[in-house]
Amino acid sequence: MRSGTPRVAGVAGLRRILRSPAGRITNQTLLVALVLVFGTGVATVAIGSSSGRWAAIAHGIAGLVILLLVPWKSRVIRGGLRRGRQTRWASLLLATLVVITFVAGLGYATGLVRSIAGKPGLWVHIAVALVLVPLILWHFAARRIRPRRSDLSRRTFLRAGLLGAGAAGLYFATAGAVRLGGLPGAHRRFTGSYETGSFDPDAMPTTIWLEDPVPAVDPDRWRLTVVDGAGRYQLRLDELAAFGARTQATLDCTSGWYSRQDWAGVPVSALLRSTEQARSLLVHSVTGYWIRFPASDVGRLLLATRVGGAPLSTGHGYPLRLVAPGRRGYWWVKWVDRIELQTTPWWWQPPFPVT
Repeated sequence: MRSGTPRVAGVAGLRRILRSPAGRITNQTLLVALVLVFGTGVATVAIGSSSGRWAAIAHGIAGLVILLLVPWKSRVIRGGLRRGRQTRWASLLLATLVVITFVAGLGYATGLVRSIAGKPGLWVHIAVALVLVPLILWHFAARRIRPRRSDLSRRTFLRAGLLGAGAAGLYFATAGAVRLGGLPGAHRRFTGSYETGSFDPDAMPTTIWLEDPVPAVDPDRWRLTVVDGAGRYQLRLDELAAFGARTQATLDCTSGWYSRQDWAGVPVSALLRSTEQARSLLVHSVTGYWIRFPASDVGRLLLATRVGGAPLSTGHGYPLRLVAPGRRGYWWVKWVDRIELQTTPWWWQPPFPVT
């Protein structure tokens, strides 16, 4: 009888830990999980190299923590509805959007729901998440959490550890089920993107950031302006086409697809006569779109005039587009008309393009 006592006590202790905590504890835990989900989501969108795989995994685990919090949060919600606050409908809208975000993300990750209302499921997941940000800020401002010293108890930490372990276990179990079940999600890249049109440029999408139109570029009048430590000069398209540098690189678009292609053109480093004191390289498009790279990236960048052995199409950036291995698609500037070395730090720009 005594030998069973510790086991019984352990089960009873586990039940006490898993019992629905006070509403403020649930809300505090949910807030931390939401911050982690948003932060890792931003990192997943931003990171294009395999070293960033951790961000995608952490994003999935943090999302599942929110799922495991549903039973506890539902108890808080029921209590709030009984009080009949005027703002309860906004709270219900917030909960509905969280469900939509979760379903869109899980559906896209497994491959079971690739599109919603004609839009890529990943776009829906991201768009609804962005709408959620001001609602979540309002929610926590309207229902301020007053932390107490007792909130940092041993039970709270044990509960958080169990939630994290449970979410991690559920994440890897789901990933294993997707692979064993042969679902489309088993073939995604670590960023969540699906392969589309590899080594077939005509089948590669021509996604454009936000609402940039495809410009009409006259190749006879177009020039590439190069600004470096030695001054400014210009190059014609035929001069750039004379270069034959080649590289194979993966274009991974934040809209949820990736494509491997053979690119040919001129290394950016071959065009820069002097890089002294430069801290960044600005790459500018005829559309007005621009992005700034660390000067240390110059040696990895290629200005492509051809893809798959053929000239670039207009939709893919003709006459000149940037190839930036290890970077997400929004770094691959199309219709490039200027590259410029600058002393401005590369990070002095919006974290994501806004034009």
